Amino acid sequence: MDEYVLIMRHEDGTKVASPEQIQIWMKQTMDWIGGIAAQNKFVSGTGLPFADARVVKRNNVVTNGPFGEIKETIGGLITVKANSVEEAVEFAKGCPVLQGEGNSVEVRKVAKGDGVH
Repeated sequence: MDEYVLIMRHEDGTKVASPEQIQIWMKQTMDWIGGIAAQNKFVSGTGLPFADARVVKRNNVVTNGPFGEIKETIGGLITVKANSVEEAVEFAKGCPVLQGEGNSVEVRKVAKGDGVH
């Protein structure tokens, strides 16, 4: 069984949801993760807030950000165990972030550190 990262992408970082909508989405997300955990396939996960973020660029240039004003943002990620990329994609299809127009979930296999991946 391999590990896959499900990366939650928001197409428009300028859209701000109401506190009530955020609570609804958080409950939906926790329920979605709970369903994966019930199958003993949840590894870890986290949200990625903008506060206190920095971007490090070539030549040690450090800037504040990234900022919500950019076109696309990453809202968070979870790592799951799956028997195949297809199974990981099935988990991704249930992600509440997909309710937002233009949002997506990127599915990537975690490198094994075996010199091959």
